[in-house]
Amino acid sequence: MNQTNENYIQATTTYFNRMGTSNTDDTLRLAKQRFDELGLKKVVIATSFGKTPLAALRYFKGEQIVVVNSMYGFRVKGEQSLPADVKKQMEDAGMTLVYTTHAFAGIERSINQKFGGIGLTQFASQLFKMMGEGVKVCVEIAVMAADCGAISIDEESMYIAGTVRGCDTAMVLVPAHSNAFFDLQIKEIVCMPRVRSLKGQPLAHQFAKADNENK
Repeated sequence: MNQTNENYIQATTTYFNRMGTSNTDDTLRLAKQRFDELGLKKVVIATSFGKTPLAALRYFKGEQIVVVNSMYGFRVKGEQSLPADVKKQMEDAGMTLVYTTHAFAGIERSINQKFGGIGLTQFASQLFKMMGEGVKVCVEIAVMAADCGAISIDEESMYIAGTVRGCDTAMVLVPAHSNAFFDLQIKEIVCMPRVRSLKGQPLAHQFAKADNENK
């Protein structure tokens, strides 16, 4: 139950007992509920292959949806990961598609891969992962979308991401450009997994198998 008075907002955070695809529908439902309660205008969704944004139409159809995909060349040089038919479905649904360099990677990842070590940007990424992969990705896509002009840095929006596949994390953020990263504000966590790795989950191998079957 969400309540407000002049001194505080009392809002519910949902914690999932496992990570990944099995939480997708609940995450989208909870995100839309809070989206409506706060009167937000845009929802920003991370994706690699387009399944989560299309699933989001079940709840967010008619809303302003921004989809942030991996940069070109992330998996295959010169290519992006969205299948052509899925991309067309998203465009036909009026979604704004963003392809850009990962905020927590960029050239620093190239240095890491060639010479080893870790830089401050990737270190910051690992700190956010202490709260979960989805938390890290929500923060990351907020910067990526802001840098591309797909989202306003002056307003709260709903951000949705996940662990490996599907979605399991929803957050309300005020984004920032990468050159003003510390202006970014995490306003609310709507939902997230309680666990941070398969090692920390009961029956982890069964959950991993189930998620792989849903990819």
